[in-house]
Amino acid sequence: MRRYATWGVLLALLTPFMLMAAPALSGAVERQAINYTAIYMFLIFVAGTMGITYWAAKRTRSAKDFYTAGGGITGFQNGLAIAGDFMSAASFLGISGLVFASGYDGLIYSIGFLVGWPVIMFLIAEQIRNLGKFTFADVSSYRFGQTEIRTMAAISSLVVVAFYLIAQMVGAGKLIQLLFGLDYWIAVVIVGGLMMVYVIFGGMTATTWVQIIKAVLLLSGATFMAIAALATFGFSPEEMFRQAVEAHPKGAAIMSPGSLVTDPINAISLGLALMFGTAGLPHILMRFFTVPDAKEARKSVFYATGFIGYFYILTFIIGFAAIVLLLQHPEFYKPEAIAADGSIIKGQLIAGLNGGTNMVAIRLAEAVGGNLFLGFISAVAFATILAVVSGLTLAGASAISHDLYASVIARGRSNEKTEIRVSKIATFMLGLVAIGLGIAFESQNVAFMVGLAFAIAASANFPVLAASIFWSKMTTRGALVGGFVGLISAVVLTILSKAVWGDVLGHTAMIDGKEVAVGLISLNNPAIISMPLAFAFIWIASLTDSSERAKRERIAFEAQKVRCETGIGAEGATAH
Repeated sequence: MRRYATWGVLLALLTPFMLMAAPALSGAVERQAINYTAIYMFLIFVAGTMGITYWAAKRTRSAKDFYTAGGGITGFQNGLAIAGDFMSAASFLGISGLVFASGYDGLIYSIGFLVGWPVIMFLIAEQIRNLGKFTFADVSSYRFGQTEIRTMAAISSLVVVAFYLIAQMVGAGKLIQLLFGLDYWIAVVIVGGLMMVYVIFGGMTATTWVQIIKAVLLLSGATFMAIAALATFGFSPEEMFRQAVEAHPKGAAIMSPGSLVTDPINAISLGLALMFGTAGLPHILMRFFTVPDAKEARKSVFYATGFIGYFYILTFIIGFAAIVLLLQHPEFYKPEAIAADGSIIKGQLIAGLNGGTNMVAIRLAEAVGGNLFLGFISAVAFATILAVVSGLTLAGASAISHDLYASVIARGRSNEKTEIRVSKIATFMLGLVAIGLGIAFESQNVAFMVGLAFAIAASANFPVLAASIFWSKMTTRGALVGGFVGLISAVVLTILSKAVWGDVLGHTAMIDGKEVAVGLISLNNPAIISMPLAFAFIWIASLTDSSERAKRERIAFEAQKVRCETGIGAEGATAH
């Protein structure tokens, strides 16, 4: 009876939204016929993942099951799950949209997202698996003050999760708005509600298998799309680039850097954020606790890097092919967005595409595969977003329940049942926050918003994590001061940038007789300032700490190093 009741509640929640589907839309998405093929595929995916959640719920009995799937995921499975967690809406929808709008410069995000993985593979993965239990705060606080470091790590994790969630919710909202003909806010609510169900009932086991299935579907769909698109150019990338230059209003400029990141400082800052931010993302670091030992953790990163690298090659092809196949077809793109002299009417390259640049990959699927493939890719894109949102929410909930509640508030005296209950309540609250943020940031490019999340992760989480593992003189005071300096400086600089201060908060100025959005600083990505600041304050605050506790923490480094490198003492691990 409980099983049928669960399905009944799900159908009761979804049915009103399906019936509310109407042709009147708001924002950048125009009126269009509802794609019933996509809706059927979407419902099949939701039904399948709900079945996985029901199966996972029966297997989730302990905190270890809820947070880490019992540590029983293999390296290959975890590699696919990591790829599924990492290949987000920003990757599939955002990067292809950036390439469509800016050409070559869109590649900076693809390369930046990818090059962080060798850092994780060679420096972080094994150490995290050997030192931690459920969250990366377990590693950061291993030889330091539990209350201080876990509080700081939980706060920084929640900030990163919040920024990352914005991108996923915006992508999901736009996708369902385009697909079902629903108002944007209703679409965001649907995504938030489904995500809560996955995490609350299925925990990490359900999240992992949703991510694995999503990774296989996404890689398959993107491969077919890229091959079908290249086939229209005789499988010649040269011909594709030549026609893209002819079709794009910017002409040959799309094959040169500088249109998206306009100066070297911003380029370096963005590169630092994307490279080192990966090693500070709580939902990615959490995945290394789902495998049995450090060897499987390394294998996870190896497989994930291969899958992710291959996928980013596909997004580059998809973005350039879309320039030709969408700009030259009025059914996908409005010709009035281009002036008589061939130049872009300001702001119209994005507005001219139905759904904006975040929907480039979806539109290309329709162009190369018709209605059936559009339905498949739309359902896959939705699966992509749900899988990532579920992983993010689980990471945020575990930071609240395991790091704040169990370790700080209850001081280790809570039981597993209470901890899991707190985690589920936190999941519900995070779901509400995600829905609110998704509605507030509707107009932002999803890849850019994820770039900001990476900058905060690179400034607040990575310096503390790296120093705690590799620097023997680091102390609790150093970690606390450096972590908060990195977090606060990254958030403040992000708010003062044009992307938030101008584009989101609406501050403008008259420049050359035109009202344009402006920021209080010219730096759009703060990592070049905030990340060195974090390391500098960790160094200064640690070296000036001569307390007795600091001395004990420095002595404890040798024991930590042995466990890091051998795995002796790690849960479920043996020396190797």
